[in-house]
Amino acid sequence: MPFKDAIKLPVFLSRHVCLKKTEGNVIIKSKIRTGMIKIGFGDVSIFDNKKSRTILKITGKIIFNGNTDIGHGSRLSISGILELGNNFNITAESSIISAKNIKFGDNVLMSWECLLMDSDLHIIKDEKGNVINSSKPIIIGNNVWIGCRCTLLKGTIISDGSIIGAGSIISNDISNNSGLFVGSPPRLIKKNITWN
Repeated sequence: MPFKDAIKLPVFLSRHVCLKKTEGNVIIKSKIRTGMIKIGFGDVSIFDNKKSRTILKITGKIIFNGNTDIGHGSRLSISGILELGNNFNITAESSIISAKNIKFGDNVLMSWECLLMDSDLHIIKDEKGNVINSSKPIIIGNNVWIGCRCTLLKGTIISDGSIIGAGSIISNDISNNSGLFVGSPPRLIKKNITWN
């Protein structure tokens, strides 16, 4: 980043962060402030934050739209585009693999041990040689809470103001409703909710 921005120290990296590859682009689309992006910090009491390493592999593009906290032990592999809204927070030990495009809105909380993948990472072809498992974007709206151990796969679209219950698996568009979704496939069990 330009020196005039870098000198403000917008990104704090824990000493437990492993920068596996940094050949891509990092873009900050908001007013630059000291410590606005924290990576590898935090404490979730059921994890060992002293031995848990955060891994960043950036060969694509990561876009920060404001304050960001990526908790210890999280793993980000970005060969496509990853866009994080303002007040984005991963508590700990989650993985994001962006080969195409993953976009989070503002005020998104992602709990521990979640997995987001917009690609299968391997190509599958039918008998005619046609690829049958193309990558698809993942789009998460504003004010979304993703519970622990959720898996969000390619093609997932979640509307504003939703909660995804712990252990849910989503691989489709559920943006026609907002509320509390649980299970696999996800079921809407409660509308008109809010969370803090």
